[in-house]
Formats: sequence, structure tokens, C-alpha cells
Amino acid sequence: MATGMEIDDDGLVFHNRAIEEPSLLRTIYLNKKLNINHHPGLYQYSDWLPIRRILQGSSLPSTYRSTKLASYLGLSKLHITFNGYWKERNADMTTGTFKECEAYTVCSRFPWELGKTLVVASAGNTARAYMKVCSENQLPLVLVVPNKLLTRLWSTTRVNHCVKVISADGDCDYSDAIKLSDLISTMDGFQNSGGTRNVAKRDGLGVTVLSAISMMGEIPDYYYQAIGSGAGAIAAYEANLRLVESGDYRYKMMKLHLSQNIPFTPIADAWKQRIRTVDIEEEHAKYQIGKICAKVLSNRNPPYGLAGGLYDALTKSEGNVFGVTNREIKEACALFEKLEGCDILPESGAAVAALIKNINSGSVAKQSSILLNITGGGYKNIKRDFGINRIKPDVSIGRQQFATDLMYKKIQALIEKE
Repeated sequence: MATGMEIDDDGLVFHNRAIEEPSLLRTIYLNKKLNINHHPGLYQYSDWLPIRRILQGSSLPSTYRSTKLASYLGLSKLHITFNGYWKERNADMTTGTFKECEAYTVCSRFPWELGKTLVVASAGNTARAYMKVCSENQLPLVLVVPNKLLTRLWSTTRVNHCVKVISADGDCDYSDAIKLSDLISTMDGFQNSGGTRNVAKRDGLGVTVLSAISMMGEIPDYYYQAIGSGAGAIAAYEANLRLVESGDYRYKMMKLHLSQNIPFTPIADAWKQRIRTVDIEEEHAKYQIGKICAKVLSNRNPPYGLAGGLYDALTKSEGNVFGVTNREIKEACALFEKLEGCDILPESGAAVAALIKNINSGSVAKQSSILLNITGGGYKNIKRDFGINRIKPDVSIGRQQFATDLMYKKIQALIEKE
């Protein structure tokens, strides 16, 4: 996105290797029209997914027109896209998160024939998704998760031995887990997933918008989602662009209305000043992260200011970023469950809270067309129908062990044991 240069996709290209300037890539598809295929799950949208194969077990988000929440807020056109497990709404993501869309697409793009192990860092939701995909399809995976967020790592089935879990120990947070995963990826036989730089991550998450707008029949005026890195919001913007360019929809850029959990609001703070840099001191950031209830919204190094990143998406969509408190999130979660009938995760509650805030303030007209992305929910349904198995780490590595011989020996021993 910095140069306009076209690059052939080898399944592992995450940036333009010819330049030093940080920039995202964006996929170019041969089919400019969105054709719905007869493949299972999210692969129905395979024409706009950078994939090499179709894996088993994927599901699509479920979009429906809200009546009860819409009536409560006085909205005339509120659509909800639900990602999670809710049989009554035909939502069948048994990890309870839209990260399944990412994991299936990234794993379908990855060149497994090279014999490498995929390395993924996560604050919980992403780990559950990749664990499901790789376990069910027997693909080698190393997950790196902060020790204090391991309670978010669970599965409805027994996890295949091809999946290994490493705990970033002590007071490590999500950003530390990312750093550790990067170090592991420098070892022979390992490959980092690329994070937001991987076009498969964003195009997979973009299926949420593709499926929703296909059902709605129009591009909405506003799009609501909570953000940690902002990858899902960039994906929504890119999906919007492709739908406009297809010529099948009236030109419209939905305004990205994004939310973060107060007091950890680095993107909201930077956007308020309209600056491209997110600058926050590490210890202060960790203090703030310790205070938020939506722990997955805790990325200290988001893809914000680089070319094609979140700053550009917000600018071109005339979007905004809002801070919401723990109390507002918990009240929003309770309200959604009471009115719509299903529990949602705190990060989803942050999106609902931002919507409520905007409607109550009058900054968004009640007759607007609104798409609310519930990125995770149905945990109670999952526990009821399947039960859950807590996942223990295979090895723990503290920050003081990062990049040491001991760290490399632990990783090597873990693989050799297998």
C-alpha cells in the first residue's frame, strides 16, 4: 500500500521486501464480482480468500435484523452479525469467536508442504481458533499465550498432539507473547503467522462483512466493533472497498465506529489527536491493561500508522474510536443477553456500549443503517452443549529467558519430545 507495487503471492509474503517503509499488503483477486460458491462454511467466499486448500470444520457468522435491542435503542435498521455458538441463530463457531474466520483462512494459505510449524501469539480468542483448526486438520502449531490469560484457552474436544502451547510466564502480556513468538519463529522449522501483515488474516476476518452485507443487500452507514490491534476493522474497510468496486452495491463507505476499553485506549487517544503514532510507555500500558475487563483488547503495538493500516481506514471511512468503561461494558453485555437472548464476550460488549453511547448522545441518527459486529459469544451455550476442557501449557518461558540458550533448548526439547 506504500508503493502500489504488485507482488506474487508465495503464501508467506507479509511485506514488500524491496522497501524498508512499513506497509500492509492488500490482495488483488481475479474475480471482481463476489460469487458465492458451494463450498462448506466460510469457503463459500473463496473467490475473495487467498487460499490454497479447503480445510474441514469452518462456519460462517450469522447476520440477522434486530428487533428487541433495536426497539430499546429506537433504531429502525440495526443488523447484528453474531460470531460464536448460538444454535437458534444458526451460529456454529464452537470457539465462540470470529477469530475462526482468520484461523481457517491463514491455515488455508500457509504452505504446509515446506514442513514448517506455524507460530501464533494470542491473548486467548485467537489461540482457541487456531487450536481448533490445526487440531482437527492435524497441522503443526505452536501457540504462545500470556500465563495470566491461559484461563481463556479451552477446547470442546481433545486437542491433537500436533498443537503445542507455550506460556509467556510471569507478568508477560499479549505484546510480550508476540515478542516471544517472533523469537521462536527465527528457529529452523518454525514460521510466524505474520499477524495483521498476513493478508489471509484480514481477508478471513472480512468474511464477517461480506456475509453480512450479502444478507442485508446494502452497505450500512455505520459499522461497530471493538478493537485490540484493529485488524478486524481494517478487514471490514477492505471488504467494503471490494464490494464497492464490484459494482453490485451503491457506492458507500460505512463509517468505522470502533471502541476500546478505558483506561487502555492508545488508538482512541492517537485518533483523537489525528496523529499516526501510538506512543505509550510500557509500564504505564501494563498498568492500564491490568484494569480493563476486555483483556483481548490489549495490543500495545497495533498496525495503526503504517500505510494501509487503521489510521488510513479511519480517515477514508470518516470513522471514529471511542473509549468505554468496564461498567459500560458489563451493562451492555447484560442488556444484550436480556434482549437478544445470548451471552457475549466483554469485547463484544465494548462494541454494544459504544453504540449505546452514540445513540444516547444523538451523534448517530436513529434511522441510520447500522451493522453491529458481535465478535464473540455463546460461551454459556458451548458449556451446556459440549462442556469445556481447560488447556495446560506444554512449557513456560519467562521474559528473563527470552532469546537465551535456555529458551531455545526448551523449544527444541518440546519438538523433539514429539
